[in-house]
Amino acid sequence: MAKEASSGARRAASEKSRRPWLSRLSIYLKALGPGIVTGAADDDPSGIATYSQIGAQFGFALLWTMLFSYPLMAVIQEISAWIGRVTGVGIAGNIRRHYSAGILYPLIGLLLIANVINLGADLGAMGSALQLVIGGPALLYTVGFGVISVIGAVALPYKQYAEYLKWTTLVLFVYAATALIVKFPLIPVMLGTFIPSITFSNSYWTALTAVFGTTISPYLFFWQASVEVEEQRAAPHEKPLKHAPRQAPAQLDRMRGDTYLGMAFSNIIAFFIILDTAAVLHAHGITDIETGAQAAEALRPLAGELAFLLFSIGIIGTGLIAIPVLAGSSAYALGEALKWPIGLERQLERAKGFYGILAVATLIGVALNFIGLNPIKALFWSAVINGVAAVPIMVTMMLMTDNKKITGGLRLPTLQRVVGWIATVVMFAVAASMIATMLWNAWPGADKIPGH
Repeated sequence: MAKEASSGARRAASEKSRRPWLSRLSIYLKALGPGIVTGAADDDPSGIATYSQIGAQFGFALLWTMLFSYPLMAVIQEISAWIGRVTGVGIAGNIRRHYSAGILYPLIGLLLIANVINLGADLGAMGSALQLVIGGPALLYTVGFGVISVIGAVALPYKQYAEYLKWTTLVLFVYAATALIVKFPLIPVMLGTFIPSITFSNSYWTALTAVFGTTISPYLFFWQASVEVEEQRAAPHEKPLKHAPRQAPAQLDRMRGDTYLGMAFSNIIAFFIILDTAAVLHAHGITDIETGAQAAEALRPLAGELAFLLFSIGIIGTGLIAIPVLAGSSAYALGEALKWPIGLERQLERAKGFYGILAVATLIGVALNFIGLNPIKALFWSAVINGVAAVPIMVTMMLMTDNKKITGGLRLPTLQRVVGWIATVVMFAVAASMIATMLWNAWPGADKIPGH
């Protein structure tokens, strides 16, 4: 009896020692806001495909983009969140109130086109990944993922839905786990991370535009601004900061920490995806990878069953995060533009238009997989389209932060303003370089010029 009591006491003590750690983790995750979900959604199946292509085609040479893009994407996302918190209105709502319809609807149109293509590509990739793991019809799985995402957004209250999204982000650690399985040379990885390499070719600039397009994506701007508004409205004593400037230090500090952590999480995972595919696929001469599922399948004979399984699970898990964000950003943007009641916190009967947009965008994405959408091209080119579409949206956002009618006199800090404009110029330069090299290569006499 004494031994049993002693054993029971040890088990109780062991369980008690684990509880504080789990309790602290739970409290910490609950304190995180839209930033961590936005960061995880940035590594959607389209992003995984892009990073897999980059790793397979260029090896470790483009790892530097993850380090370089971090401050740019973090500040742009902070500015998106800042606009939502300061004004109490999302990006589209601010454009509608303070700019012309000639600016509003083209920007919303660019967003919707990029989002729907992205939705179709992501859903198709998730279906293909599940087919690789368990077999069966990929199209049926694609439909199932679309339906589950819509039902989750409509049926669950925002707070519960946000908790689900935050816990789901943990699945992305599978790509860090995959890096523990594969072998990689340290010196080339360090060189690729800290020393930029630039090649003046169409494939290089297209790849670079896709990298920046999937790390700095328009749908993330609209989503985070609108969800910050949701967070503010859900808090009983919080108000838009232009009406309650005394609340600014506490709200903006929380928002900044959450956003910077989320973006760091996003880029660390993207770094590991490039590292995984470069170490295994590029090293074995496999450079023609065009989807995440194809990368997972190629990893199987080279890195083992576990690496394949982890990579596939990651595609499905991150898709479950990204689909609601993609569809939700479309619903927020178009709903605000049309002056409809919006918000994931609202009941269905009080926001039918909002949930209708969310459902229709998702279902169109599903339908694209039935009418000949090429998932191989769509995954990559959705990132390229995002890279091009981001430029005018970023310019508009930066102009908003200097408009006192919008901000009520609150000023975006100088450092954020400078870095925000640098990020905008970088996006423009990369997209313009891609278009220029495409036009140059299409010119009939280009191949006859010496040195070309």
